[in-house]
Amino acid sequence: MRGSQAPRHAARSAGLGLAAALAVTATGCGVAVGDDSVDLDYWLWDANQLLPYQQCVDAFEEANPDVRVRISQYGFDDYWMKLTAGFVAGTAPDVFTDHLSRYPEYVQRDLLLDLDSLDATAAVDADEFQEGLADLWVGQDGGWYGMPKDFDTVAVFYNETMLSEAGLTPEDLQDLDWNPQDGGSFEEVVARLTVDSQGHRGDEEEFDPDDVVTYGLASQGSGGTSGQTMWSWTAGSTGWRFTDTDVWGQEYNFDDPRLHESLDWLFGFVDKGYLASYEEVGGDANAQQQLGSGQAAMTTDGSWMINSYTRLDGVDVGIAGLPAGPTGHPVSMYNGLADSISADTDHPQEAARLVAFLGSETCQNIVGDAAVVLPARPASTDRAVEAFAERGIDVSPFTDLVEEQHTMFYPVTDQFGAIDALMTPAMDEIYIGGRDAETLADLNERVNAMLE
Repeated sequence: MRGSQAPRHAARSAGLGLAAALAVTATGCGVAVGDDSVDLDYWLWDANQLLPYQQCVDAFEEANPDVRVRISQYGFDDYWMKLTAGFVAGTAPDVFTDHLSRYPEYVQRDLLLDLDSLDATAAVDADEFQEGLADLWVGQDGGWYGMPKDFDTVAVFYNETMLSEAGLTPEDLQDLDWNPQDGGSFEEVVARLTVDSQGHRGDEEEFDPDDVVTYGLASQGSGGTSGQTMWSWTAGSTGWRFTDTDVWGQEYNFDDPRLHESLDWLFGFVDKGYLASYEEVGGDANAQQQLGSGQAAMTTDGSWMINSYTRLDGVDVGIAGLPAGPTGHPVSMYNGLADSISADTDHPQEAARLVAFLGSETCQNIVGDAAVVLPARPASTDRAVEAFAERGIDVSPFTDLVEEQHTMFYPVTDQFGAIDALMTPAMDEIYIGGRDAETLADLNERVNAMLE
């Protein structure tokens, strides 16, 4: 597998710890009922995935008549508040969809069960998933804490009509490049797609950067610590990486000049008029809305957003690959969600059977055929590619990155919450224009001190 992570092996059984959090009411773990069957709670946050996962649950229950599963979906912010409150109260769901930015702290607090300590999940071969996905969920103790369910990469979504009005074709978006000196052909396209109130484009002398009606590139805010869809693809394609190792790094690299140059170039679009200012879009910038309203012509975003963009009312949206950077090829962040088992569960073996099924070919194929995300199993990914193609959507800009290994991992480290609390305001200041990117070198010392 990619990366330096040690192989999975059985580890200690996890106990139950406490997490400091808001006390919010949450539904509890599965309990045995009178007919000797077991009820399990399974939570997820993506409404688009609720239907296919309900189909997975139905198939699981048919094959496991002694287990009944109650599936619940919450909005992203509510999801994490309810989950944290559940951990505090001892009423967390038996199984839940987990995120790489969250699970290290859960492991540290003994809130998750090691999948290698349970029969059904221990029997799953991690090599059956897309390369590297299982590595992301192996803790520093060697335990396995998440069953991969999907993966995501980043590509370019664009308004086909605006592209045509600019005198460009989809072919013009192929094989673009960028560099921090002059922006390359990608910046030329962004400039061409930018239009002021008088109809002048960003590559024309008459263009007014202070009176823009359509930005060439949509804003997603500063992108925060990870910059997953906003800026990570720029820095990554210079050869920069978040930490000193792929997974569980002990040192961050926010002091690297390649990162600083990438941020200066991208957020320099604000002064050029190609990107909306922080003051205009605020901290909760929504690129999908900007593309749908005509405020922006193009954006970089994740594969989990394919349906959100391609179903925009009245907008024909195309998908193109990321531009190549100074390394000579594009680089996307490679992230993946997984299902974890709460240490709170009263029925760990039944929960493990559910998690193993959710990661199985049967369930992954159901998700792939639904064309909502890209499943974690390669054969199921192929089914998703075919299902999207039947709707006229070419998702190869997302899948090619994985096949060609033009990816970098989401930063998986201890103390990510504290690091994020420090770094996100700094990134916001860089976007606003009140901080130089080079000052991240000073913050990097504080970040690394958190990991000591």
